[in-house]
Amino acid sequence: MASPPVTEMTERARTIFRLVVEGYLESGEPVGSKTLAGERGIDLSPASIRSVLADLESIGLLAAPHTSAGRMPTETGLRLFVDGMMQMAEPTKAERDAIARRLGQSGPIEQALEATSSMLSDLSGAAGMVMVPSREPRLAQVSLVPLGQGRALAVLVGEDGVVENRVIEIGDTPANVLEQVSNYITAKLTGRTLAEATAAVRNEIAQGRTALDKASEDLVERGLAVWTEDATRRPVLIVRGQANLLDENALEDLDRVRSLLDDLENKQSVAELLQTAREADATRIFIGRENRLFALSGSSVIASPYHDREGKVVGVLGVIGPTRLNYARVVPMVDFTARSLGKLIG
Repeated sequence: MASPPVTEMTERARTIFRLVVEGYLESGEPVGSKTLAGERGIDLSPASIRSVLADLESIGLLAAPHTSAGRMPTETGLRLFVDGMMQMAEPTKAERDAIARRLGQSGPIEQALEATSSMLSDLSGAAGMVMVPSREPRLAQVSLVPLGQGRALAVLVGEDGVVENRVIEIGDTPANVLEQVSNYITAKLTGRTLAEATAAVRNEIAQGRTALDKASEDLVERGLAVWTEDATRRPVLIVRGQANLLDENALEDLDRVRSLLDDLENKQSVAELLQTAREADATRIFIGRENRLFALSGSSVIASPYHDREGKVVGVLGVIGPTRLNYARVVPMVDFTARSLGKLIG
């Protein structure tokens, strides 16, 4: 059933509808006529309020659970509220400063992404999600540092300053050969992505155009393989805070929560859903059955793309939780976090 535009509702109906939605989002409980009768701005008897509630229910904006005399918004009602009535609550200065501090900590980019996901979970009381950037960084330098006992530490430095370390087996390779191999790989890596550099190095080796001996060529291959193999195994999505979904209200609907947690285990499918937010101009909100993936669990997703300094979309972040999320607070929070992460990635 199509819902009427907000402008076609009477002032009385808009006020009561807004109070029901806001009360439900705050408490997670249906809102009754007696509660509404005590609200400021409503000069109606409980009987008159019940009549308005019945009208709102008849057009599909509210529903009455069997166990309660109160009303709660339907998914259609939530969509109407979010699109036409919600007043955003921008993050406070303390919240903005906290986000900046969390994201400003030094370390690998994966650490920043995990911190972002955890932070979104903490701020929203739901589960936080961050898609790993789809781009490959340009590389600047590789060093092979002997560790002893036939091992070396391979250190890869990106042009953006990101540093990654891997331990590789080198047998009895002397230190001067490690230095030669490091210099060779760095010469081929500079300014290229890992995929581009790997292809160039392997092409030279295949055509016999390197000044390296066979043992050194093998070491180059194994050093590059450490990263190329790891890149294919990286998760496309980082999810934190699933435990937040198991609140006291969730205990009344364990099947729904179990369905949601099962959906979150399928990270590839969740990532595909978030991909639909990549081209959005602003934060997107998916409510309940509006998205196929979470139709059974009746959950909402708030997602926003994040950009690098050139304005290119490199990933998506967001939160997922019950449809009674505090949209007015969480939407601006997700948007601000996306812009903050974009500055870090860029």
